[in-house]
Amino acid sequence: MRIDRAGYPFIAGAMLPALALGTAKRRGVAAAFVLLGGFFAYFFRDPDREVPQEAGLVVSPADGRIMIAGPSDGRWSPPGDWQQITIFLSPMDVHINRAPVGGRITKIDYRPGAFLPAYDQGANDNELNEIWIEHEGRPIVFRQVVGILARRIVCRVSEGDTVQRGDRIGLMKFGSRMDVFLPRETELLVRVGERVVGGETVLARLRSPGAA
Repeated sequence: MRIDRAGYPFIAGAMLPALALGTAKRRGVAAAFVLLGGFFAYFFRDPDREVPQEAGLVVSPADGRIMIAGPSDGRWSPPGDWQQITIFLSPMDVHINRAPVGGRITKIDYRPGAFLPAYDQGANDNELNEIWIEHEGRPIVFRQVVGILARRIVCRVSEGDTVQRGDRIGLMKFGSRMDVFLPRETELLVRVGERVVGGETVLARLRSPGAA
């Protein structure tokens, strides 16, 4: 399985001491570093995904569990009237992030902030990276939000880039959260508590503007 390049320093930082300690016959400590290196390799895994091709679908940008699915109450959302889907990623989930829809990236807004647990109500004040995609003339917004363990957001797209649904766009290091904001007329297809798979699980179906 592919390992994302962001994980190489972490893996090397664990395996090199393991090698040195093993050479010094300190096998117990060396084994602990080997296990740590194995965890980092697992965390930064980057599996291929089968992205649904049907028109109008919104796929999950991350692996995890649904925390919120419904009309946004305005506390966490950008200005406007949105449907909100929020996904919590545990440290054991794949942390590669993917584009929920295809289109042109019109805005990227990075905001420094706190490092509260990603599932906490106050996590809206956490460090985040907000990405706007123009999809068939409508904005779709999704946010990479750090948590108590995730201390760095990796974003590998820029304003003006064109992405396809399911494309890799970056990752968040360790436990974190992903918010998706969709037009209010969008039909949501997931519920709170469901597990989703980035790039594969269909979160919603976009409707034409003005649809009931």
